[in-house]
Amino acid sequence: MRRISANFLALMFICAIGSVFYVWSALESRLERHKRGFTLPGGALPADLSSKTFRALLAVPVAPKKAHLGSRNVTDHTLGNSHYHLNGYNKRQGDPVKLEGSPLEEGVFWSERLEELLPVGFKEDDARDWREKAREYHIVKLEPGCGRISNQLATFEDGSKACVRYGINSDQVQGETLTYYLASLLGITNLPPLVLSQLSTDSEQWQNVRTRVEGLQWSERAVVSLTQWVSNLTGVVTPAPLRQESSGLHPSLKQLRNQSVEELLELMQWTDLIILDYLTANFDRLVSNLFSLQWDSRIMERDTNNLLRAPGGLLVFIDNEAGLVHGYRVLDMWEKYHKTVLSSVCVFRQRTAQRVAELHRRRDARTRLMEVYRDSEPLSFHMGFLSDEHAALLQERIDTLHKHILHCKAKYKQL
Repeated sequence: MRRISANFLALMFICAIGSVFYVWSALESRLERHKRGFTLPGGALPADLSSKTFRALLAVPVAPKKAHLGSRNVTDHTLGNSHYHLNGYNKRQGDPVKLEGSPLEEGVFWSERLEELLPVGFKEDDARDWREKAREYHIVKLEPGCGRISNQLATFEDGSKACVRYGINSDQVQGETLTYYLASLLGITNLPPLVLSQLSTDSEQWQNVRTRVEGLQWSERAVVSLTQWVSNLTGVVTPAPLRQESSGLHPSLKQLRNQSVEELLELMQWTDLIILDYLTANFDRLVSNLFSLQWDSRIMERDTNNLLRAPGGLLVFIDNEAGLVHGYRVLDMWEKYHKTVLSSVCVFRQRTAQRVAELHRRRDARTRLMEVYRDSEPLSFHMGFLSDEHAALLQERIDTLHKHILHCKAKYKQL
């Protein structure tokens, strides 16, 4: 009897510890979200932060200046404009506009008409320009403002900003970086520009914040990522077709015909997000929400982790550190949720599907990702690349995704 009682008490203790861990993790996540939108009493924002600024990553200068870091590509035009003037549309902000004709083509692809209205995102030429400057500009200030205390909001000498990610381990920085370049291979332009930098308080770039770096106990010579930062971002709630009570986002969904242009453009970007998160096994977005439904039935009604909206309608995919490296290491725990999310979508951007088909046909995802990564990032050799096992897993997930797209095309070809 005593043995049974002792075992029962031990079981209760383990359950209690597990509950405390879960609650603490949830509180930590909510605290990070709160810090992103932190305001002082009376609604004022902390110094140097614009209104409704969430966690890191992009910078929108007030007015363009010659050689101003980030001034070219972070504009209302680049991130999408809130007024439509294409193909006969003339929308005043706040007025819902319905699409003329079907939102789909060839059964499962978003229409070309919608593609023309989609916010442009971060164009490669502008991103390349930002990366070149971010490697040269001096950092004059480091402060909280990018989520975790280990990350910092950096101010450059020209007043523009970037988020500095100092990973708990190299997996986080490597995963963030490789996800960015995989997205570029897929033609997904929702991720802000990113560069790597090696910490050296004796270097011109870091010497002005030597005291702050030492206070943060960052290791000398560690490689960190700098990601372009933008203000005026707002949270994004999972759209109805992708919630648990829905049958999914598929061509026969009658609700698609009743969506406004803005809602359709957002759904288009969600389909790219789901593809990217599946390929990288990033569990820290929609997948984690799906997992949390067992405790929190209303989690889909709240802002999605690591996803923000720019004023022009662009969805910004931030904090992709869980992708590829770490995501692959813990894949067994999350795979059934990844499969559930992917199976809920049978509508795609044709360009993205074509890129996936090409990577499947050529079976060279590892080679192409390595090439764009090493050609674009001087510190790539220092940071390293995917292991053979993880590179093979990436190709396998590309093949599975391609098969899923073909299945959707066959299923809905008559529509």
